[in-house]
Amino acid sequence: MTEPTALTVAIIPARGGSKGVPGKNLRRVGGVPLVERAVRAASAASGVDLVVVSTDDAAISAVAEGAGARVIARPAELAGDTASSESALLHALDVLESEGARVGTIVFVQATSPFIPSEGIAEAVEQIVSGRFDSVFSAYETYGFLWRRNAEGRAAAINHDAARRPRRQDREPHYLETGAFYAFDAVGFRRFQHRFFGQVGIVEVPESSAVEIDDEQQLALAEALAAASALSDSAAPGSTAQEDSARITASVLVTDFDGVHTDDTATVDSEGRESVRVSREDGMGVSRLRRAGIPMLILSTEQNPVVARRAEKLQVPVLHGIDDKASALAAWAAEHGIRLADIAYVGNDVNDLGALGIVGWPIAVANAHPQVKAAARVVLSRHGGEGAVREVIERMLPH
Repeated sequence: MTEPTALTVAIIPARGGSKGVPGKNLRRVGGVPLVERAVRAASAASGVDLVVVSTDDAAISAVAEGAGARVIARPAELAGDTASSESALLHALDVLESEGARVGTIVFVQATSPFIPSEGIAEAVEQIVSGRFDSVFSAYETYGFLWRRNAEGRAAAINHDAARRPRRQDREPHYLETGAFYAFDAVGFRRFQHRFFGQVGIVEVPESSAVEIDDEQQLALAEALAAASALSDSAAPGSTAQEDSARITASVLVTDFDGVHTDDTATVDSEGRESVRVSREDGMGVSRLRRAGIPMLILSTEQNPVVARRAEKLQVPVLHGIDDKASALAAWAAEHGIRLADIAYVGNDVNDLGALGIVGWPIAVANAHPQVKAAARVVLSRHGGEGAVREVIERMLPH
């Protein structure tokens, strides 16, 4: 009988409990839950055959499966504060091999690193599969002078002679482990039950990918970095940029009205009647969406006849005069049997943050408030009232 092909499996341990950052693995960076960012980075890496998430949490399971990962239920005794990542990896390996899989290489990916370069994972896999190394880890090059405090509390040099301060080009580089990913031979890992064994190699990654989230301050830093790169044209799975050029795979579209369908201005006549500026291009897009059978809803804070008239013209249902958009959206989705993960929500201002935080595809128009851009999975190239709705629809429609 032919022996099954050896697989390269990326395993992402992601337990539900976290003291430093509650619900950490589901917290969003660039509008995407951390565990989903890890799944996407691993899935996009050349050489990875299967991505597995080991978790004890139902919500994490749902997000991981939605992102395309295989989920393995992590036993409670392996999900406590003192449980090691190695124990979760060994358990996942046991499950896969009990099902007949032959695992040759393991990539251990940490969801707490939001900016994992897929090409780095691919290089790590190649280094193990080729036999060059038994285990490798991600690290970045540093020429920093390291110090420690001795028993008396005085500074003591570690990697240099404090009496001699050579130029950078005259110093030997060192490598700082990022914790983002490790790769190793599966047989060796079973034997040593540790991530470092045999011939150990380094996969060099950019320092910008080394952010690791263990507290709220680091999460805020990651969100700021994602927002700063939101307008990059080179977004890729696991990168620091948001998905500016990616297809939007949501199956339902929900939008704010003012600042999304309009340019967020209004003209008021002497009788107090308001008029707004909208895009005919958006109207054509909504018509195409309707013909494709994709549900749409307008959700607006404003209680204004112009919202209802525009929705009526577009033949789109509307909920307006809504203060708590997140609760209203969740109730509407439940009523219609729609998963929040399948919804794309387009917003522009801070009153949209609640709704953006519960859907699978939080989207910001190009001129959105900075906090909205930071919460968005996608930042559009068009402004509200200038074809932003059409842009979303074109990216949702099958091509």
